[in-house]
Amino acid sequence: MILPIFTYGNAVLRKIAEPITIDYPKINELIDNMFDTMYHAEGVGLAAPQIGLPIRVLVIDLFPLKEDNPELGDFKVAMINPQMLEMSEDEVTGEEGCLSVPGIHESVSRALKIKIKYFDTAFNEHIGVFEGYKARVVQHEYDHLEGNLFTDKVSPIRRQLLKSKLTNIVKGKTSTSYKIKVA
Repeated sequence: MILPIFTYGNAVLRKIAEPITIDYPKINELIDNMFDTMYHAEGVGLAAPQIGLPIRVLVIDLFPLKEDNPELGDFKVAMINPQMLEMSEDEVTGEEGCLSVPGIHESVSRALKIKIKYFDTAFNEHIGVFEGYKARVVQHEYDHLEGNLFTDKVSPIRRQLLKSKLTNIVKGKTSTSYKIKVA
């Protein structure tokens, strides 16, 4: 089922998400719905707060980037209760956008390499080490679980320049090809 994506200004995007337990109802259905919603919106990552749920669940599928980056094509993951363990001091800057902040793309610095602990849909524990673009996308989605958006990471001057665009998103004055839930 395709769900509406909550946009900038919704309080749920600023909450620190809560961990879930193995008995969370219909977790596999929720994750399937998150993937469906992400694919419909032509995204490569989605966190539960973006669909209005303040829980620690995120999904990523980089297959759409396979043509230009074959090494990304097989990176598909659902992470439950992820916990960042390490982030390299080395950073790389790259352009980011977000389904919850439609129409805005900005350069953001992120750790080049990360180590993260998470559970899969069967609640098996994993420790993943990711570099480059995989690390960037995981960090972006992880930030959603911490109540942060990529726009928080841009310079104060850039943020000031974005203010009117962000205000328009809050007011619902934005155009998307997917269903949204404005503040």
